[in-house]
Amino acid sequence: MLGILTVLLSSFVLTFHNVTVRVLFSEHLVLGLFLLGGYVKPDLQNSFLLMFMRMLLVVPLMASLSFKLYPSALKELKDLFNRNAASSVLHERRDILIQALGCGVLMFVYIASLYIAIGLIPTGIALTLFFTYPVFTALLSWRFFGDRPTLFRWLVMGIILVGSALTIPQSSATYSSHTIAIGIFASVSAGIVYAFYCIIAQKCLEKFHPVPFTWISFACTLLLSGVSLLFWPAKSAQLDWTPLWIGSIFSGLVSFLGHTLNNVGIRMVGASTASIIGSSSPALTALVAWVTISETLNVIQSVGIGIVTLGIALLSAEGFVKSLKYKS
Repeated sequence: MLGILTVLLSSFVLTFHNVTVRVLFSEHLVLGLFLLGGYVKPDLQNSFLLMFMRMLLVVPLMASLSFKLYPSALKELKDLFNRNAASSVLHERRDILIQALGCGVLMFVYIASLYIAIGLIPTGIALTLFFTYPVFTALLSWRFFGDRPTLFRWLVMGIILVGSALTIPQSSATYSSHTIAIGIFASVSAGIVYAFYCIIAQKCLEKFHPVPFTWISFACTLLLSGVSLLFWPAKSAQLDWTPLWIGSIFSGLVSFLGHTLNNVGIRMVGASTASIIGSSSPALTALVAWVTISETLNVIQSVGIGIVTLGIALLSAEGFVKSLKYKS
């Protein structure tokens, strides 16, 4: 029960990161008291900027804790670059390094896309469309690992896609058709890229510990976002840096806390159970956005989020049942 509550708390904490990004991109009445937000436009350059500011805090924090939780992490990182070994070992290390760095690039791409989506369409909808990634992960697993989807899985994937379609907002004075189209494209693209991330990570983690692997992904995101700002700099003269730093620091802290709680929860209840609980993220995000920034959804969109959440939970439950059968 404590492990379940820990993972649920992790999902709840991480919703505040998404809502914070939304506020930084567009003005909202926070808690019905303070008019805040709209400090940057939701475009690619500003996504790089917010990502860089967030990772600037998260990467050293994660290193300080992760290497204490797993003391061998630093040695394993050094081994990846050690050339004094047999050719077969060097080949394996090279493959691991390429896969880990590749996942870092994919993390950078999907976070940038998700930031744009959160800035353009309601937070709960952006996260719901992003959470269609299990559909693409299942298809990629079939393609690369020969894990053919069962009839049950095809049915659940259809349910997820139907639920996602119901969440799509209609054109209005608040959201133009152009804005909606870009937001939807960014959300789904983030989900597809994250599906590739999951597939490559699955292969890499067979031979590499998750602690140094996760740190490499975050460090790559920090590096790539910083390099991107050199080539596509944000218009810094027009930015209000004080609220941006406050928002980024808060976002980094809740991200760090959320990922830490999730890792602790996984150790207590296992990855399969944690993924089932994590399927509540779209609904939790929509709920937190409604409470904190009065971001409302219509009945059809709320039903769509519920359907997607149910579908993700069913997919996760199927994996959980398979793991129990395998262990028995």
